[in-house]
Amino acid sequence: MASLPICPSPPSSFLPWPHRPISLSFQPKNPSCSSSPTAAHVSVQDPPPQNPPPLSDPSQNTRFLWVNPNSPRAAELAPLAACQPAEAPVAAALQAAFPEAPSEQDAVIVLNTAAGSPATAVLALRWFLENAEVRSKAILYNVVFKALRKRRRWSETEALWDEMLRGGVQPDNATFSTVISCARACGPPGKAVEWFEKMPEAGCSPDMLTYSVMIDAYGRAGDADMALRLYDGARAERCQLDPVICATVIKVHSTSGNFDGALNVFEEMKAVGVKPNLVVYNTVLDAMGRAMRPWVVKTIHREMVSQQVQPNRATYCCLLQAYTRARYGEDAMVVYRMMKDEDMDIDVVLYNMLLSMCADIGYAEEAEEIFSGMKSSMDSRFKPDSWTYSSMVTLYSCTGNVAGAEGILKEMKETGFKPNIFILTSLIRCYGKAGRTDDVVRSFGMLEDLKITPDDRFCGCLLTVAADTPVEELGKVVDCIDRSNAQLGTVVKLLVDRNASTESFKEAARGILSGVRGVVKMPYCNCLMDLCVNLGQMEKACALLDTALQLDIYSNVQTRTQTQWSLHLRGLSVGAALTTLHVWMNDLYTTLKSEEELPPLLGIHTGEGKNMYSDKGLLSVFESHLKELDAPFHAAPDKAGWFLTTSVAAKHWLETKKSSELVAV
Repeated sequence: MASLPICPSPPSSFLPWPHRPISLSFQPKNPSCSSSPTAAHVSVQDPPPQNPPPLSDPSQNTRFLWVNPNSPRAAELAPLAACQPAEAPVAAALQAAFPEAPSEQDAVIVLNTAAGSPATAVLALRWFLENAEVRSKAILYNVVFKALRKRRRWSETEALWDEMLRGGVQPDNATFSTVISCARACGPPGKAVEWFEKMPEAGCSPDMLTYSVMIDAYGRAGDADMALRLYDGARAERCQLDPVICATVIKVHSTSGNFDGALNVFEEMKAVGVKPNLVVYNTVLDAMGRAMRPWVVKTIHREMVSQQVQPNRATYCCLLQAYTRARYGEDAMVVYRMMKDEDMDIDVVLYNMLLSMCADIGYAEEAEEIFSGMKSSMDSRFKPDSWTYSSMVTLYSCTGNVAGAEGILKEMKETGFKPNIFILTSLIRCYGKAGRTDDVVRSFGMLEDLKITPDDRFCGCLLTVAADTPVEELGKVVDCIDRSNAQLGTVVKLLVDRNASTESFKEAARGILSGVRGVVKMPYCNCLMDLCVNLGQMEKACALLDTALQLDIYSNVQTRTQTQWSLHLRGLSVGAALTTLHVWMNDLYTTLKSEEELPPLLGIHTGEGKNMYSDKGLLSVFESHLKELDAPFHAAPDKAGWFLTTSVAAKHWLETKKSSELVAV
């Protein structure tokens, strides 16, 4: 195995060696290790090159050894590959093939091509070491190490290394490079690092190929800093970088979450003249997909096509993952159909990512097309699983298609899958939207029958259903909430009970909101606020808002500058947003009474998208509500999702209202 030249001459101090003084040189103890042995390309199939390089050319140091597969020697070697991996039969096969002492060249050919299993290769190696005319035993060991690496046999590799040292054979650069890459591929975590740090003791210096392996090995071992130190050292020495090492560094950056660093390496390699290959493009596409930067993915893919780098299945998988994660529906479907046209495999994980995206953005027809394709596949790898059915139920739930959701549930059971908590959560949401309270209760009973423990999201779903349930049926849903989470059930009961004090409700709400996971704090608060507003419990709604602000569940709701005071409602439910609006207006009224000046502009930011807690967006809800209040706020023509007014108009309007009117919804 030849070392990959990376510098015009060996660097004297490439990089401080790990755990050693920073001035330590990479000069090997044994000068013979600094130059790699001549590589031999061995083949029993390919003919020799027509125009071999002249021996006087030092840049061409590869010898080509060829064995005619039709020759008697090839027939004599055939029994070796088929014999039992035991010392006697291997020795007999080799003795029959080589009645006279074989040459080193013969040994390399046999170990590379004729020896079948790794165990047979090791036994053949021992025979050749005893019987062949060998100038460099390390070369034969390197051939067998390579065979063990190919078959991912780490324990045999370590055993052969120990045997090599016991026999007094000095490892060279190629030995270390092969063993390190084997450790990286199939050894225990950290083994590649351990072997890399043995190189100076053996008098060997890493070449660029070894550095590339080690950058990846350090990254896998969780030592991203060391991986990047190796890369920075290569750049500092102005060594020739190649696509392999650049792809490795991009992957290390991506794994550690430094996506800017990954993109910088990609741009830097092009700036210094290293042309990205397919592996580099796929690696950076994967990194940008993980970074949720689909616009960068599109740019890099266009560049890849313009550079005439042919994409493969891995490329399309990276594109599909990037677009589905970012909910780029049109782009994801284009890639999906390209893969189908090219007859590329799409496994169930990718299918489920597509369906999850379709469920989130309401792509009903596209989801049905994908689902139908999965069911019609003859390959079991592509058949729907429980996550597939979950995405389809979620899709029909979000679109209010009760019949579709029930049909998927029935089909799922017939296929042998049991409903999980995600499916039942979506099903209950679907029934709640359709106003089918009895079916909500029946689905909740399925949860108990299956002995599934309700989680925070399931309870949040019940809260959402409760907020939209008529008063006469509300008790049924409250009972389900109480059976799912007794503490949350207490809060809802105190909310619904008009005789319960606001203070007791506020204290109970603080307890539940302080204890639940962060991701469900705002959904819980939003749903409870909606329920307060729907039941006309405005005092409790205001108390709940105060608690949410104190717990920082709603942050940055108000901003103030010298020129504008703004209310930011994006992300709030309708009930929470209306409560916040009227508390804010009441505060403005109080400000006027204290004779404090208002800024020139007042603004309300609702955003312009659809609200996940309502079929309508906040923008349309507030447009109607502000008209009902006869408030002087108007949609800003140049700022989508904003309502603005001047301080003069706001002052005049506030003075005509009483504070009691301002807090009534």
